[in-house]
Amino acid sequence: MAKLQGFEFWSRTLGGARHVVAPMVDQSELAWRLLSRRHGAQLCYTPMLHAQVFVRDANYRKENLYCEVCPEDRPLIVQFCANDPEVFVQAALLAQDHCDAIDLNLGCPQMIAKRGHYGAFLQEEWDLLQRMILLAHEKLSVPVTCKIRVFPEIEKTVRYAQMLEKAGCQLLTVHGRTKEQRGPLSGAASWEHIKAVRKAVAIPVFANGNIQCLQDVERCLRDTGVQGVMSAEGNLHNPALFEGRSPAVWELAEEYLDLVRQHPCPLSYVRAHLFKLWHHTLQVHQQLREELAKVKTLEGVAAVNRELKLRCQAEMSRQQGEKPTSDLPFSHWICQPYVRPGPREGSRNAGACSKRALEEEEEGSTEVLSKNKQKKQLRNPHKTFDPSLKPKYAKCDQCGNPKGNRCVFNLCRGCCKKRAFKETADCPGHGLLFKTKLEKSLACKGAQLGLQEPQQPGPGAPPGGFSEVTGSALA
Repeated sequence: MAKLQGFEFWSRTLGGARHVVAPMVDQSELAWRLLSRRHGAQLCYTPMLHAQVFVRDANYRKENLYCEVCPEDRPLIVQFCANDPEVFVQAALLAQDHCDAIDLNLGCPQMIAKRGHYGAFLQEEWDLLQRMILLAHEKLSVPVTCKIRVFPEIEKTVRYAQMLEKAGCQLLTVHGRTKEQRGPLSGAASWEHIKAVRKAVAIPVFANGNIQCLQDVERCLRDTGVQGVMSAEGNLHNPALFEGRSPAVWELAEEYLDLVRQHPCPLSYVRAHLFKLWHHTLQVHQQLREELAKVKTLEGVAAVNRELKLRCQAEMSRQQGEKPTSDLPFSHWICQPYVRPGPREGSRNAGACSKRALEEEEEGSTEVLSKNKQKKQLRNPHKTFDPSLKPKYAKCDQCGNPKGNRCVFNLCRGCCKKRAFKETADCPGHGLLFKTKLEKSLACKGAQLGLQEPQQPGPGAPPGGFSEVTGSALA
């Protein structure tokens, strides 16, 4: 059967999906996807998977995809981060039988993406992206899609989208923020960028950003003309967002915990989901916030959830007939959006976040140090965190880690070991000495025969010959 493309792929394979759950690291696992699908989501993405790790580690494949196959969990798009065409395609080939499309992450703005050279930090490398998409389009039996962030300029964003479409991308998700807009500096997503992209390409487009309720979804579809709308944080705080409902938190929390029992996942994922679902209530019941952070078992999490439910129900019964006093649009036990404070809202937190952003971007530091760094400075009063004063290390030519000072190949120890083993070469700087198979066999023969003196090379031996005892080349 021929591979479906563009709008035919969106309408037939994806069922014309308009309500989409975003790929979220450690947050869009199978149990959460199933919960979201029960409450209006029509398409889900896996969490972002690292292509290189997916290729080399069978356990990683098993834990993140192979063991999570579920008939209810379709249509499904698997997302990878990658910066090498061959590795991306190898990973995609291993995943394509378990999903409906493969997505290339070109939108992650976090520092881990900068260090690993993937996500939004590839958006200037158009030649590389063209090769990655083109090769995947040629080799895969399922379509390849992309999730991107915008450039400040609408015109450049449009050219970027057209380049990806021309390379073979069959569906494009556009997050209307730049890679600099994250954390406390997020700000509003630009639907104007998304609208311009939608008009300029002939493939389906999903919009991402500014989605906190069903009314936002409908307004985005109307204002931008996109085929679907993707939600991340809005979905985490209210999995029933696409239904247009704001149910009691415990209703969805209990349903999610039941799904986790059927489809287990790490406890850290579960705890993180409950922190978001109960976000507003935990501002009121601080003690239970600490208990939720400390529990070590799924039943412990469920017990905290039950206690939160009982306290909220008791508060509901007390408030019946009373005038609401909360500043929130609804009572705190109702699923509702969380608006991230900007850098000017809440000066204490904003200062810390702004400082972290500055540190991460290596643009300097501020006088305010984090608690962890303050502890380090107490232990060592002379310690400095000024990046300009840190020693600069020469980087490994292959992986970017600090290279060995005396490595003859300009590599770190790990890469040097791989090269020395592969090329049967020695690196005296790292002290890595390897013998070829011929040298090992000659040495083994010499040991068996008990030869003590170097043997003269025979007429068929290569120039210079070898010592059968030592396996080293003779002068």
